[in-house]
Amino acid sequence: MTPRLARGLDLDAVQACVVAAFEPFVAGIGRRPAPMDDDYATMIAQGEVWVVGEGEAVMACHAADGIMHLDVLAALPSAQGRGLGRLLVAHCEQLAQTSGLAAVELYTNAAMSGAQHLYSALGYTEVARGAHEGFMRVFYRKVL
Repeated sequence: MTPRLARGLDLDAVQACVVAAFEPFVAGIGRRPAPMDDDYATMIAQGEVWVVGEGEAVMACHAADGIMHLDVLAALPSAQGRGLGRLLVAHCEQLAQTSGLAAVELYTNAAMSGAQHLYSALGYTEVARGAHEGFMRVFYRKVL
């Protein structure tokens, strides 16, 4: 499968994917994870959201200050374990390289150990850990 830029018609599928992927973490975090409340309509309109298939997996990223920021990575529970997250992260890195950007940066919630293992396995280095916007987060960076 190849990631494609999301279109307005994908909005419902994008939101459903994100909610399904992050809903299991609500109880452990004590509130909705931030990606569940992002404005995907605006992000899609700005060309920042990529999907695999009909929304089985979703990624949002944007460039700023010479760096690609990976903002959201989600997969439907039924699609997890199929390598779609790795595919989307690789696509984000390719977008960064094509744009001449030096690195990809991201953060994940400290309660999301699976995401932490994924990013470490993909060569991302933990650069910080702590409270940010009301959440305990782990920050990562990968120099390209």
